[in-house]
Amino acid sequence: MVDPSQEQAKRPVSAALAGPYGHPFHPILVTVPIGAWVGSLVFDIASHLVRAPDFLVRGAMWLIALGVIGALAAALVGFLDLFAIPPGTRAFRVGLVHMTLNLLVTAAYAANFLWRHAGHLPDTGVGGGMLALNAVSLAALGVSGYLGGKLAYRYGVRVAGESTQAEGFVAIHRPPGSAG
Repeated sequence: MVDPSQEQAKRPVSAALAGPYGHPFHPILVTVPIGAWVGSLVFDIASHLVRAPDFLVRGAMWLIALGVIGALAAALVGFLDLFAIPPGTRAFRVGLVHMTLNLLVTAAYAANFLWRHAGHLPDTGVGGGMLALNAVSLAALGVSGYLGGKLAYRYGVRVAGESTQAEGFVAIHRPPGSAG
């Protein structure tokens, strides 16, 4: 028998805003900041390996901005998913840490963008401080991602219940001699 609070965490607060049962929007939206910020770090590193790094320096800055915008969109639906988790549970505590880390990472990337946008972009590649802030922020995002995975894969937050999942494993019986 499934605990009612566990079942509550599987259901969206608002299917229209957070995604329907078994299909949350948060996991798909997080791919935007993750991809943009990983790309920005690759551009930052590559800016030290080419003779004319200007396009990489500017590209990294705009990837950071894209990531911040994507993170804000992911945070909006992530809040809705958090509100589906009953307070006082381990899952809720992990959700709070996940949210806090993501907000700190987003703030760090917003600061990194403002730093880059306000200053003169170097002709020799991204500055060491900017690159270090990018790398540390991405590492923190990795820790937060681990916690997000724990919420979904260990605690089953916003994941369809096992009875629903079992439908995908029912053998399809075909008459003997049929193709397919």
